[in-house]
Amino acid sequence: MDRFVVTYRIFAEDQADAEDRAANIALEDTVEIPRDVVPSGYVEDVVLGRVESVEQVTDRTWHGRVAYHIDAVGREFPQFLNVMLGNASILKGVKAIAIEANEDVRDRFPGARYGVEGLRALTGRKSGGYVCPVIKPQGSSAERLAHLCYLTARAGADIVKEDHGLCNQDAAPFRLRVKLAAAAVNRANAERAEEGETTKSLYFASIGGHGDQVRELAYYAQEVGAHGVLIIPGLLGFDAMNRLAQDPDFNLPIMAHPSHLGPYVLSEDTGYGHGMLFGDLMRLAGADISVFPNHGGRFGFSVEECEAIVASCRSKDGPGRAILPSPGGGMSLDRLADMKKLYGEDCVYLLGGSLLRFGEEIGDAIRQMRAALDS
Repeated sequence: MDRFVVTYRIFAEDQADAEDRAANIALEDTVEIPRDVVPSGYVEDVVLGRVESVEQVTDRTWHGRVAYHIDAVGREFPQFLNVMLGNASILKGVKAIAIEANEDVRDRFPGARYGVEGLRALTGRKSGGYVCPVIKPQGSSAERLAHLCYLTARAGADIVKEDHGLCNQDAAPFRLRVKLAAAAVNRANAERAEEGETTKSLYFASIGGHGDQVRELAYYAQEVGAHGVLIIPGLLGFDAMNRLAQDPDFNLPIMAHPSHLGPYVLSEDTGYGHGMLFGDLMRLAGADISVFPNHGGRFGFSVEECEAIVASCRSKDGPGRAILPSPGGGMSLDRLADMKKLYGEDCVYLLGGSLLRFGEEIGDAIRQMRAALDS
């Protein structure tokens, strides 16, 4: 198809109102001028969004499908977001819930470098869910955080993820913390290899600092031996993540954290659908792993919303490589069995604060996580 299609949930009074609203979305997200002054020819035929269909779903909602040409986007990810939900994000009663990417979108925004298959190769874990402790809390020294990295990696963690709140605070400055933590995990990996283990831990450094330092700090993490980076697109921008993912000289996988993105999904009539934001957009922007709040935790996502995220992350028909979903947020060891039933093997299972109760025996918790996921 020559256009990609975005589906919107539209709240309207009747069919005519819904159709008017869909037409307004097509205008606002592209040419942003009154319909009667849209220039004929190229602007009207190509650049202007095109309403494909408007179908009623409930007594007050419709699904409007609007098709966009890649020429309205160009080649930069910010404008891609601007076309999908730019001015329309300011309209009441409009929520983007799905995207059908065409070949133009796939070519310009190829997505994750590694994805599901690539992470299997990097960790050496051929099957089973991924054990992922979250290293925290902020306020700890760089040395203490590195020690926790070592203990969890030595016990068999697949991914050792820094908490997203670890940025560049005085207690553990980014460069010192990342250098010590990477060395600790690499030491644990070397010791595991000497014992004949074929899997290894991947240490993901949380990128803090200013927006214009993302590339510099990510390169530093790569230089000192980190195995991945954690990006917060809600703070640093989806484009920052996309630029790293498409940088031929940056070779680390990327984990995306949902901080600051809650307002994009929590309203039924504005923002994005859960699966679209944490699945499709993360894939397009280049995340290899997408973190989201698990149902039953402290953030209130429903089972259905979590299932939509996972389906969008894994869909074979989705944009770019399939990526790994990563549920977390107030999870504990006794919930892993139920989480496994819902999410299966291709999933990164996060546990954070609850692991700290084990103190210096945190390695026991890691082994219990592994046992629960392998049972």
